[in-house]
Amino acid sequence: MGSHIRHAWDRTKSVSRNLAEMGLAADPNKAIPIQKKQLPVMEMEVDGQDKGKRVVRKPYVLDELEYEASLPEKKSETLSRDLIDYVQYMIRNHGENYKDMARDEKNYYQDTPKQIKRKISVYKRFYPEEFQAFTASLQQVKMDQQ
Repeated sequence: MGSHIRHAWDRTKSVSRNLAEMGLAADPNKAIPIQKKQLPVMEMEVDGQDKGKRVVRKPYVLDELEYEASLPEKKSETLSRDLIDYVQYMIRNHGENYKDMARDEKNYYQDTPKQIKRKISVYKRFYPEEFQAFTASLQQVKMDQQ
């Protein structure tokens, strides 16, 4: 977002002038003023110029910002490596026995069986392919041991 503004910025002009040329507001209170309940007052034109009229000279900046804002957000939800290792350790050593997992000495945070089950289900939901590969490798190890 900042790159569009940075490229259109003119260092010889003031902040408010630069933003006004891009169609942006330096002060949001002045951009959309709150209407006060008053009697209507007639405005006079001074020297043929409209006092409140602003000219947007760089509309492409506003268009690019609107386009970027319309793009969907990327979801970057991940789990910590420690949590993944913890869950894999518990499954490797205890299978689906959550009570034994809760009694394990590596259960540093003293999670209850329900909390451990919830962490495992979160791991399954976030990394389904990795979980499938992990359980398949456990099955292979069990087959090799027999």
